[in-house]
Formats: sequence, structure tokens, C-alpha cells
Amino acid sequence: MTPHTEDLVDAVLDWYDGHARDLPWRRPAATPWGVLVSEVMLQQTPVARVIGPWHEWLARWPTPADLALEESAAAVAAWGRLGYPRRALRLWQAARDIVAHHDGRVPDTLGELRSLPGVGDYTAAAVASFAFGRHALVLDTNVRRVLTRLTRGEALPRPHLTIRERDEAAAWLPDDPGRAARWNVAAMELGALVCTATAPACATCPVAAGCAWLAAGRPAFEGTRRTQAWHGTDRQCRGILLAALRDRAHEREELLALWPDPDQAARALAGLVADGLAVAAGDLVRL
Repeated sequence: MTPHTEDLVDAVLDWYDGHARDLPWRRPAATPWGVLVSEVMLQQTPVARVIGPWHEWLARWPTPADLALEESAAAVAAWGRLGYPRRALRLWQAARDIVAHHDGRVPDTLGELRSLPGVGDYTAAAVASFAFGRHALVLDTNVRRVLTRLTRGEALPRPHLTIRERDEAAAWLPDDPGRAARWNVAAMELGALVCTATAPACATCPVAAGCAWLAAGRPAFEGTRRTQAWHGTDRQCRGILLAALRDRAHEREELLALWPDPDQAARALAGLVADGLAVAAGDLVRL
């Protein structure tokens, strides 16, 4: 880390001390399980939508062992409208794995965390850093955007993380594990609150003086931003079918009638069953 980089890291850490949101999974009382649950819930879901379900989930299942005693349907039903319900199933599977192979305690090494169902490189690094204070590089969309602007002078990171980008980000990570963990969460918070994708508040940014993108006049992004369609998609159809199943079991034809395109509904239902999110027993479908 160069002296210039270290000065910018200090500025971000100082800013974080005065501006960090009081999120429940960041509090000292949060358990590693609570941190893992938060990271899974926060995948592609805004913080505001996660806080309530996170509290409800931890009140019902405060440890992996509590969730592991349940059937998978309970986890899927409790997921509510967070979206991407496979995450609930993977979290349930992870809880069972933690009980079976880790004595009911969330593991604290990157390798063991990556071995859990549904836990990839990012989630493993985030849990290792935020729950255990391990020295790990945490690169979510917010952190990538902050570093892309600071170092490359570009508006947004490329769609896929590259080895070069990881190496560049690693140069910003402090050597001390505790300081590295604070940098991870502080850079993430800066991207979420100030260095946002569409309306960055450069005037209040603690590292504006060192930002290559701002110095270049904030050039527009030259790539293509990916957008996710929703209306009329299989994903929307799956969500409607799952919402109905959370209330009660349904006859297959009754369930398919909830969507105007019967072929699409049948395809969506088959996908839910194949993914383990629903169970079909004869003509009856349930979670």
C-alpha cells in the first residue's frame, strides 16, 4: 500500500466512523450465524427490505441448529417476498451442513465457508471478515464501484470481476486484519451512501480529492449496463405461484390458473419442483 493509498483509506475509515448506518448485523451482539443470514439475504436485495425479515428469521432460528430441525418448506415460507427463494433453501442446507460437519458453529476459514451450500467467494469473504475479523478481500458491487472510480477513472466496474481487478483491490486492503475488516465495510458503505451508481454525492465524498473519475470530469460509462426484466417473466410467474403456496397447498390446476399463460405457468411450476422449492404429490402442490 502506497502512502497515498493509505491516506485515502484513513479518510474512508474516518468518514465511516461518523456516517455508518446502525444495521443490526453490524452490532457487537451479532453472531456469525446472524452475519451469514444477513449476507445471504442481502444478495440482490436492498438493506431496507432485509432488516425486518432478518430480525424475524433470527428470532425464530437464532442458531443453525434451530433451522436445521425444520423442514425446508419452513425456510422457503419464511423467506416471504425477499425474492430469489433459492437462497432460503441454500441457507437451510447450509444450516444442516454446519450442524453435521462443524458442530453447529459457523466455520471461520474461507475454505470451510466456501464449502457451505450457496456460499461463494464473496459471501465467504464477507462472513470471514465481518463475523471473525479475518484478513479477507470483500468485493461487492459497491466496493468495486468505489475502487473503479478512485483508481481507473471509470464510472462503473465491468460486469465480471477480473483477476486484474482483484489484484488492484487487494492493494487497498490493510495488512492488519481488524483494519482490513473495517476497510471492507467502510468502502461498502461509501458506495451505498455516497458513491452511488446513478447519483454520486461527490461534494460530500471523503476521498473526492484523490478520485481519478472526478478529476477526469466524471466521464459516462462506456459499456452496457445490464437490466433485469420482471413483468411477464418466468421469475414473476414463479413468485406468484410461491406466494400462493406460502398460504396453503393448492391443486395443480388451481395453482396454474393464477397465471394467464398456462404453458408458462406449468414451466414455472416444474422449475419450482425441480429446485426443491415446491413438492408435487399427485395433483396437490405444497411447499
